[in-house]
Amino acid sequence: MSKRAHKIGSLLFCPECGTLLNLPEDNQHVVICEQCKHEEPASSYENIEIVTRSHPDAFPSALRQKTKTQTKVHDANEGLLKVTEKCPECGHMEAYSKEAQLRSADEGSTIFYTCVKCKFGWRVNN
Repeated sequence: MSKRAHKIGSLLFCPECGTLLNLPEDNQHVVICEQCKHEEPASSYENIEIVTRSHPDAFPSALRQKTKTQTKVHDANEGLLKVTEKCPECGHMEAYSKEAQLRSADEGSTIFYTCVKCKFGWRVNN
């Protein structure tokens, strides 16, 4: 009996040399390893469930930024907006924000945040 590919998650590796095997093309019955020419049955790819997850903040979105609630603050932080933004330090969901154009005019602006609760500061480049 011949060796079968090693599965790690949704990836299949050649049992002979360990090379990542390509996906079979339509109507292809075997996948041939590019390094050692091992022939892996295309059926090895059947019933493989591929699950991917991304953290919501992994891909900044200008549209997501526009959905944040903004409220004008009228106290010692005059001129700042109080926004719904999660503090990376303490996890509180409110911060003061201020926008500034620090880079060239054709680049996005920089938003400075300060946590309402712990006063931790951070910035995001748009």
